[in-house]
Amino acid sequence: MILLKTRNEVREIALRIIYKINIFDAAHVYYDVDDLIKEEYEVENEFVNSLVNGVIEKKDELTNLVNKYMSDWTLDRLNKVDQALFLLSSYELKYLDTPSIVSINEWVEISKKYSDEKITKMLNGVLDNIYHSEDNNE
Repeated sequence: MILLKTRNEVREIALRIIYKINIFDAAHVYYDVDDLIKEEYEVENEFVNSLVNGVIEKKDELTNLVNKYMSDWTLDRLNKVDQALFLLSSYELKYLDTPSIVSINEWVEISKKYSDEKITKMLNGVLDNIYHSEDNNE
């Protein structure tokens, strides 16, 4: 029997996948995105695919967007988990049809599990600025 995951659990799966990709990219290690997704979640899931592939496709744009709203900081100064949090959350906020408030809240809660309080506050501030300043869900 396959247990379906909640949307929040699926976000955490996407976080683990993007974290791995960040490590592999930094080490110049070859990987297959579909294999990484299957390792984490055997069931085909459109939300996971959309998050992971969207972040990969728009990584430079998302990095610039996040950096624009970080005060005296840049994404590349964060650890790989925190980088994944910022990229995934900003992608979902900007490009997916999840209500913005729900998306921000979910990613802030995930951040509380995987990061420290300073990162969680920074993430909340960056996402709030993106929400109020950018054309989201184009």
